[in-house]
Amino acid sequence: MNALTQKGGWQQGVLDGLPLLGGYIPVAISFGVIAVQAGFSTLEATLISVFIYAGASQFLLVAMVASGSPLWLAVCMTLLVNVRHVVYAPNLVPYLPPSRAWPYLMHGLTDQIFALAHTRLPTMKDTEKVGWFKGVSLVAWLSWIVGTTVGAIAGDTLTQKWPVLDSVMPFALPALFLVLLAPKFSNKRWGTALLVTITVALVIAQSTFKNAAIPLAAMAGALAFYLLSTYAQRNHTHAN
Repeated sequence: MNALTQKGGWQQGVLDGLPLLGGYIPVAISFGVIAVQAGFSTLEATLISVFIYAGASQFLLVAMVASGSPLWLAVCMTLLVNVRHVVYAPNLVPYLPPSRAWPYLMHGLTDQIFALAHTRLPTMKDTEKVGWFKGVSLVAWLSWIVGTTVGAIAGDTLTQKWPVLDSVMPFALPALFLVLLAPKFSNKRWGTALLVTITVALVIAQSTFKNAAIPLAAMAGALAFYLLSTYAQRNHTHAN
């Protein structure tokens, strides 16, 4: 029975992950193209997607290495961009059942998987959750790797044949993330936190610290959500 439930969770994860292909593959192809243009080989570009698997951070990494930046600085900036994952974990922990697999599965936690997990996990049984996360994260990870390899091998040919791809690909992933988060916008707390996040990101992006815009905006949004939740909880306690 438990094996059947795990299988059901895994299958649901694969189904939930399929819509991600529309955003992941175009951006991964774009990364493959840029990595090769920056001097990386097809194998190196693919291995970056296999082991780092960090979206915007990968673009930043190849750009800094290609421009001659010290490797330690490129690594530090990559980690800084990914600091936002520090605020992802506390949001998901209440929905995760105990399992030794979670530390390994967290390699598959991306912005889009986080948005999906936040919507899907609260509706699932604990016995289905590990299987679901394996399914959805595996679909996303493999599509990112395959897209990178295709982009590294044939990206230039594709963009020359269909020039519009060059303009569309960079926006595919942010647009997908926005669609996945859209159901949360009807909630006032989520809406306010989103507004704070966007405002902080735009302000910092206009400054000289634009590379810190994503992590700092994420932390500001998380802080706004925490303060609003605490305020609402205190009002509820006083009312009772």
